[in-house]
Parts: sequence; C-alpha cells; structure tokens
Amino acid sequence: MPSSELSRIIDEKLIRPVFQPLVDLYSGETVGYEALARGPEGDLQRPDLLFAAARAEGRLAELDSVCRRAAVRAAHAGGLRSPATLFVNIEPEAAGLDLSEDDPRGAPVPAGMRVVAEITERALTSRPADLLPMVERLRERGIGLALDDVGVDRRSLALMPFLRPDVIKLDLRLTQQPPCDEVAQVHNAVSAHAERTGALVVAEGIETEQHAERARAMGASIGQGWFYGRPGPLPDHPLDPRRPIPLDPRPVEDSLTPFRSIEGHRPLRRGSKRLLLEISRELERQAEALGDNAVLISTFQHARHFTGRQADLYGRLSGSLAFVGALGQDMPTEPSSGVRGANLDAGDPLTLEWDIAVVAPHFAAAFSARDLGDTGGSDMARRFDFQLTHDRELAVRAARSLMARIEPLRAPERVLAPSL
Repeated sequence: MPSSELSRIIDEKLIRPVFQPLVDLYSGETVGYEALARGPEGDLQRPDLLFAAARAEGRLAELDSVCRRAAVRAAHAGGLRSPATLFVNIEPEAAGLDLSEDDPRGAPVPAGMRVVAEITERALTSRPADLLPMVERLRERGIGLALDDVGVDRRSLALMPFLRPDVIKLDLRLTQQPPCDEVAQVHNAVSAHAERTGALVVAEGIETEQHAERARAMGASIGQGWFYGRPGPLPDHPLDPRRPIPLDPRPVEDSLTPFRSIEGHRPLRRGSKRLLLEISRELERQAEALGDNAVLISTFQHARHFTGRQADLYGRLSGSLAFVGALGQDMPTEPSSGVRGANLDAGDPLTLEWDIAVVAPHFAAAFSARDLGDTGGSDMARRFDFQLTHDRELAVRAARSLMARIEPLRAPERVLAPSL
C-alpha cells in the first residue's frame, strides 16, 4: 500500500505545503516563512512517514523535488515577495541534483522572490563533491543557504566554514534544554563564525517566552516555533520586514589547488622531507586534539604514500574527528576505515603537491609543498618548496578545494533537477 500510494503522490504531485513564520526576536515582525511538506490525507500524510517511504523506495530525490516545487509555487501564489524570505529544505541524500539547467517540467524561482535553501551537515559529509558545486550554483542564482539543525551533531560546527551559510539555524534542543557544556560549546562556535562572516542566527523550537530569552542570549536574532505560529497557510497580507535576512550571492572559487591558493600570500620556504614530515605530523596532532570539532584533509600524491602507519592513524582519527579525507593517484574511495578518499588522475595538478589542512571553529591551518625532484640522495634529504599558514581564510580555502574532490561512498540514487 505505501509503495503505490507514494507513487501516486509523486507522480500526481499531491504535496500540500504549509508555512511556519520566522520572527525577529527584537521587533516581533515576521521576516519570512519556512515551507514544510504534508502528504494527502491517508497513510503518508505525516512528513516523517512520507519521507521514510520515499527513502525505502529509492525515490527520495524525486519527492524532495516535488516538495520544493510545490513550496515555491504556493508561496508565489500566496504573494510572498521580497524583502520577505522563503526557506525550503533540501534532503542530504538529494544533494547530487544537477543545477546546470532549469528543469523544463518546472519553473525557476520567480522574479521578486527571496529563497534560502536549508541543508544539514549530513549533506556535506555524505556527498561533498556534489554539494559544494551545487551550493555555488545556488548562490549564482541568488538563492541563499542555511545550515539546519546546528547542535544535533557537533560535526556541523566544523563544517560551517565549508558551506559558508547565510543563516545558521540552531536546533530546538539548544533553546529548550538548560545550559550545559555542550550548549556553551555550540554557542561559542556559532558566535565566532557569525562574527567572522555576518551569518544570521535563527533559533528553532521556541514555544515560550523563556525559550525566546534563551535564544537571544545564544546570539539569535530570528526565532521560529509554536510561540510565533504553527505551520499553516500564508497570511493574506503581504510582508514588508524592515530588516530583511541578508544573503551573500558571491560564489567561492574551488578550482585552485592548496599550493596555488596560498601562493603569494605567505613566504615560500624550502626544506627537507624530514622537516616537512614533522610539520605535517604536528598538524595531525593538532587535529587529534581538536576532536569532533575538526576536519582533516590531506593529499599524498600517490596511494603508495598512504602507508600502513598513515592508514592506521587516519582510520583512528576518523572515529573522533568530524571528517577525515585522503587524496592521491589510485587512492580508493575508503583508503582506511571511515576515511573518505578521492582518486586523482595522473595529470591532476594535485598529484604534484603534499597538502594537509586542518579546520575547526577556533583553529585553522594549511601546509602545502611541492617536490623539487632531487635524485641521488637519501629519501629524507629530498627538498621541497613549501608554505604554511594559520590564516583562517587561506586555510579554509585550501581545505575546501580538497573537500570538493571527495566522492560519495555509495552510488547516488536517481535524482531529478531541482525547482530552485
């Protein structure tokens, strides 16, 4: 029954969007709405059951696309226009969507609408090579980005710099539960990122005035929850918020290698392999000390340089860090347990580099070296030109260029072009 009902819902586009307001925590004015999906009356009316059925049938991306199309159409028909903002969700498993062209079966975002796409850190950890280019194509089309459910998984704190969200949405637990060490850690990381980038902080799950007070203390300026309104139809009157949600449409360039992205910004040094090994090991120790707040990504030129020692170390680190990646020629998809790999073509410029990047909420560093081609001496005496930076912007740029090469662990399910 659920399978045939799911097919009917997707094929006939029977999704009913409802909308929950986002409210300025200081002025009380509504600044936008989040679109939420409901199935038709029956076994799959509840969204959790609907999406679980789609996931089980391998049709999650199709359902996700239908839901977003329905949300944009309903919001446009309901008169939601700039400067108000529409928030729509993208399922992590549907992150491989092709945004190169508008799907002829659906319209692009109508003129005059401001849209923010919500994703979770699961989208980045599962499909980075798909998601990062997709995010930049969204930005090119004027669509903003929100990182959702921040605080559910502490990995999201380490991954914020890679997504560069316009909006950070705090999970409801952070506003509803009493203060504790975990809440303080999230607060510090989010505050630091928002201060550096200007990202707006939204608190979800606000049901009481006490929750609203706690959200303001957490640095949120926008609130969402039953205290301000339950999901339902859009209001008849248009919104004209005095402080619209700011969006940054500037795309990020990911095509440069770490060496090229740092080059010219930091002094070029020269040292032996013995010295560089100690520098790289110190960065690995830094990552280990940072724990699940850290991302560690390295290049090894060729898989044969990812030795047994490296495989053991990186496999162990993958159990405690937010994300661990290893790139190189002939590198397998999972070179060690839990480690995300990427196979580089023989002519890829990255095969000429030895890179390590570590990124965490309060720490960032990148090391990049190029072999000078010494022959005849000992291996440890071989010389490299190298660069080392602790500048956050440079380190994140280097790490992001590597993250964008990491392929999914599993084959993607069938996807359709999105309506955004």
